[in-house]
Amino acid sequence: MIRADKSRKRRRGWGWKLGFPLAILLLIGISYYAYSFIHFGQQIQKKHEQTAGEEQQPEAYSLPEWEGEEQLNILLLGGDGRLDEDPGRSDTIMVASIDPVRKTVHLFSILRDTYVEIPGRGMNRINTALAFGGKEGPELASKVVGDLLGIPIHNYVFIDFESFIKLIDAIGGVDFYVEKDMKYTDTADNPHYQIDLKEGMQHLDGNKALQYVRFRNDALSDYARTERQREFLKAVAKKMKNVATLMNLPQILNQIAPYVETNMDSRTMLKLAGLCYQIKQDSIHSYQLPPLDMLREEKIKGASVITVDQSHLQDYMEVLLSSNSAAAE
Repeated sequence: MIRADKSRKRRRGWGWKLGFPLAILLLIGISYYAYSFIHFGQQIQKKHEQTAGEEQQPEAYSLPEWEGEEQLNILLLGGDGRLDEDPGRSDTIMVASIDPVRKTVHLFSILRDTYVEIPGRGMNRINTALAFGGKEGPELASKVVGDLLGIPIHNYVFIDFESFIKLIDAIGGVDFYVEKDMKYTDTADNPHYQIDLKEGMQHLDGNKALQYVRFRNDALSDYARTERQREFLKAVAKKMKNVATLMNLPQILNQIAPYVETNMDSRTMLKLAGLCYQIKQDSIHSYQLPPLDMLREEKIKGASVITVDQSHLQDYMEVLLSSNSAAAE
């Protein structure tokens, strides 16, 4: 189907880049605001799982403890659409694999051009699963990602790109060193979204921060972009943990809640918040998938894609998770 809205189509080239970190940062900071977190969870909980006209009452202010020892795998998706309209393709696909016993997190960024089997659609880029599934896109994406990595996906979090801008503005922006001049202009884009940053230490508001994390007009393209995102998120995490930000957390949650959706209920999210708060910064390990030494860049039916031997990738995942877990003991 040809879209009349060409500018929307072109915007999907950059979209939203920070699905996982925003979700996890919220979970960590929210431990101090149990009541607010329950309310936040109720707002973003998947609508068809809620009973019409019924509102869950907040529980005690003490955080419930995480139960069970099984590894928890959460898919984090970022898109420039809305699930109840047109979710678009996912420009960010990450998996947070959390070990509740050893208190470790493994973050896996999946390159969006990875060529995979999508049930009912044949072979295609992995970022198309969200769009093909429509309102059930996160469920389809969860199956596709789980099949690729050989792990079960237990929950998902979907985030609209506007929530990133609102989050950065809500915490008062972030002081950050931009490592080089970044400039990119697309005539099909809204002028508000053009990229024009200068090298050096500067204060990034929501819009400038979005410019930084979506820039990929350099030699390594997506590979360099994902690294920049991780560095920027360290600065965001630091900012979110300061006293002033924590004091304003309920207001921050209310601002971004309309742009976040998950299939986790509020009590599970609250338990997860408490669990994440116990995880130290040096117990968070991040990786790109497929790793550079395992992927192949190919042209298939005229499209540039990334291919990988799925069985080798799954073996890599198994070794990586087991070795890091053992090292944490």
